[in-house]
Amino acid sequence: MKKGEIFGFLGPSGSGKSTTQKILYKILKGYEGELRFDDKPLESWGLDFYNQIGVCFELPNHYSKLSALENLQFFASFYQVPTKDPMELLAMVGLEQEAKKKVSDYPKGMKMRLNFIRALIHDPDFLFLDEPTSGLDPNNARMIKDIILRLRDEGKTFFITTHNMFDADELCDRVALLHRGEMVAQEKPSVLKLRYGKNKVLVQMKEGGKHEFDLDRLGENQSFLNLIKSDSIQTIHSEEASLEDVFIRLTGETLL
Repeated sequence: MKKGEIFGFLGPSGSGKSTTQKILYKILKGYEGELRFDDKPLESWGLDFYNQIGVCFELPNHYSKLSALENLQFFASFYQVPTKDPMELLAMVGLEQEAKKKVSDYPKGMKMRLNFIRALIHDPDFLFLDEPTSGLDPNNARMIKDIILRLRDEGKTFFITTHNMFDADELCDRVALLHRGEMVAQEKPSVLKLRYGKNKVLVQMKEGGKHEFDLDRLGENQSFLNLIKSDSIQTIHSEEASLEDVFIRLTGETLL
């Protein structure tokens, strides 16, 4: 992985995404091969490794009898590096007014937002996120994605596992598609979508008809030029594949 990129590890449930993450942040051992972090073998890192990384698990796991503020303060005490102001993090995700409420009284979406900022408490440069928008409504999912993109632009690196191909397409600089424990593709989303889509444009008419044209030399296609001069066009779309389409083409299976 490159510093300052968002790398997506994508695949359906049971494909090995979460298992891979657990190996990468040293919860699971006994694997074959060599892993390196910051050009140093992973097994040679001690506890200082956890000062360098942040982990956001798929399911929230807080101390439910403590408040959100107390949870962040408690987890901040684990690190040997300067930590961020918990109230600033709570405000970042709209939880500042709920800071002193017991987490047991939080609905799932609020717990997920707290889960996310807990991974940021020690300001790590490398973050592992497992299904970061799971359980969030569209507004809060948008907020979390905007934070991830902003932190990427500030130089932080992300390893994201998800089966949500829409989020992956929007967030990731590169993706790897995982199928039954094997990586079947690794590339920029834009490259994969073009490679496995059609090099065509589809014109949908108001009356329901459709017309398909090759993108090559489209500006010289007289039939297309005549059509777009009319007032009968409803939509025009290029026919690149979605990441889900790419996955189905490569594996013959859906993401369910």
